[in-house]
Amino acid sequence: MPDGKSFSPSPEFASQAIAKPEIYAAAKSDRLAFWAEQARALHWAKPFTEILDWSHAPVARWFDDGELNVSYNCLDRHVIAGHGDRIALYFEGEPGDRREISYAELTREVKKCANVLTRLGVGKGDRVAIYLPMIPEAVITMLAVARLGAIHSVVFGGFSADALATRINDADVRVVVTADGGYRKGKASALKPAVDEALANDRCPTVEQVLVVKRTGEDVVWNDQDHWWHDEMAKASDEHEAQAFPSEQELFILYTSGTTGAPKGILHTSGGYLTQAAYTHKNIFDLHPETDVYWCTADVGWITGHSYVVYGPLANGASQVIYEGTPDAPHPGRWWEIIERYKVSIFYTAPTAIRSFMKLGREIPDKFDLSSLRVLGSVGEPINPEAWLWYRSAIGGDKCPVVDTWWQTETGAIMVSPLPGITSLKPGSAQTPVPGIEIKIVNEEGEEVPRGEAGLLTITEPWPSMLRGIWRNPGRFHEAYWSRFEGQYFAGDGAKFDDDGDIWLLGRVDDVMNVSGHRLSTAEIESSLVGHPWVAEAAVVGASDEITGQAVVAFVILRLDQVEAAGEAENISKILREQVSKDIGPIARPRQIMVVAELPKTRSGKIMRRLLRDVAEGRPVGDVTTLADTSVMSVISAKLADGASD
Repeated sequence: MPDGKSFSPSPEFASQAIAKPEIYAAAKSDRLAFWAEQARALHWAKPFTEILDWSHAPVARWFDDGELNVSYNCLDRHVIAGHGDRIALYFEGEPGDRREISYAELTREVKKCANVLTRLGVGKGDRVAIYLPMIPEAVITMLAVARLGAIHSVVFGGFSADALATRINDADVRVVVTADGGYRKGKASALKPAVDEALANDRCPTVEQVLVVKRTGEDVVWNDQDHWWHDEMAKASDEHEAQAFPSEQELFILYTSGTTGAPKGILHTSGGYLTQAAYTHKNIFDLHPETDVYWCTADVGWITGHSYVVYGPLANGASQVIYEGTPDAPHPGRWWEIIERYKVSIFYTAPTAIRSFMKLGREIPDKFDLSSLRVLGSVGEPINPEAWLWYRSAIGGDKCPVVDTWWQTETGAIMVSPLPGITSLKPGSAQTPVPGIEIKIVNEEGEEVPRGEAGLLTITEPWPSMLRGIWRNPGRFHEAYWSRFEGQYFAGDGAKFDDDGDIWLLGRVDDVMNVSGHRLSTAEIESSLVGHPWVAEAAVVGASDEITGQAVVAFVILRLDQVEAAGEAENISKILREQVSKDIGPIARPRQIMVVAELPKTRSGKIMRRLLRDVAEGRPVGDVTTLADTSVMSVISAKLADGASD
């Protein structure tokens, strides 16, 4: 951690904060009673009397005898409570079109959509695939599916027809909801052709109907099972009574890809999931729904979009921004312009985005009034301390707490995070388990490691939003998450406790290298590189090495305002190697450093280190179809072939 800095909450913030220090003691003294209290913040049509049934471990049943409707909790109850005029969604399209949708309007649209889906044959337990851009209709459809007790499977709009078909067939989807296209990087990007390709030649035989939103107005091929969204919604009644379903009613399947094997259909259910999504959203972001405007930049195609765009914020009655496009279209200040326009007060985004903005320099955000911001969040991967500090300073005006959150698709909701009104914040550390969550860091034998020593992060007690399994594959569920350590969920991530007992995430265990018998974290080396004033972003991989087993290979992007200074240096690679050696030790010194213009990232902003490993080890580059820019790897490979790295 640079300079040993930490940041305590201001007395003003702490006095107004939702979460008070006694929350930790309450969760510790009676964990199950604590979770029951959080669950009772929801509306239960039939109150629960059972909190947790763990008799069929590792499959949990939370609040099992209770009944609720997830959609009702996100919509109707706010309208009934007199908040129907509150804005639920401030929608900003990439071309600049805007919509403000109140809770009353959103409730009516969801009721109509539920009636449309019913007419198309969707009932309790049926699966609906949603393949849409980041537009209000995506949120409406998710809530309508949930209202019916059906199960949605949202497929990110950047995925190919083959990926879509795989997910449709695994879930036996009956109805697909899509759009003609969406807007991305200043132009229309088609979606319906991928659906047509996925369904062609009876490739997905369970699909009976396709509902199509007209977004871009581009011509589309029309098939017998296709229906225009606007036509169907115009015919639908806006009256729909939400039926209550058991707490363990399946809510959604979300597919997550591993490095090997078919995508895993992560299954989440209703009551426990909604409890933890709402509780964490309210406490970690210190949400005051009457006054805050919240913005999470995630797409609903990922778990962050499920929990912290749709279910958590709407269950809490929040007003929030949703944005269709990219951060740099039509100009690199677009996000800051949106924050200024809607007076966003809570902002939640990914470290990759933050580092991209660092690369461009703070003069861009400095052009906009960001004074409405009061809480910043980070999600997706460990945030290096330098990016944390830049985020707090350049975006948060040196006053906003930064909550660095750790969780996964499988956990359903945030598991490790500071609480902004309580915790003294450490740049780069996720710090402490959320009250109600039990974490251990263990070695390969499952024994707890001492402070300061890297180990494997496990979760030792069941939690409400935990996955209930892998869709139709219980064997894989046990093997993937519960077979490593008896009775403990193994997250696949490395971590360590510092001397204060705070947690530092070290990235996926797959991203831990073994160099001459030393376990090195890619995240730690990346942080060292980004700590140099020249470097905006870095990605580190382990490449096979005859002498050391693995060697460190780094790819770095220079800050735009430092390119000239770095270019005048005799040997960029030598200087950056020395930086790593000084920060971590000679054993971590990269064998090779390549300066690149871009890194291979998915459209959600995740760096595809697997592809960089291919380049570093001289293999043909693997599948690049999920990248935001598929040409990036060609440029990097060509540069390496030309001997342009040090």
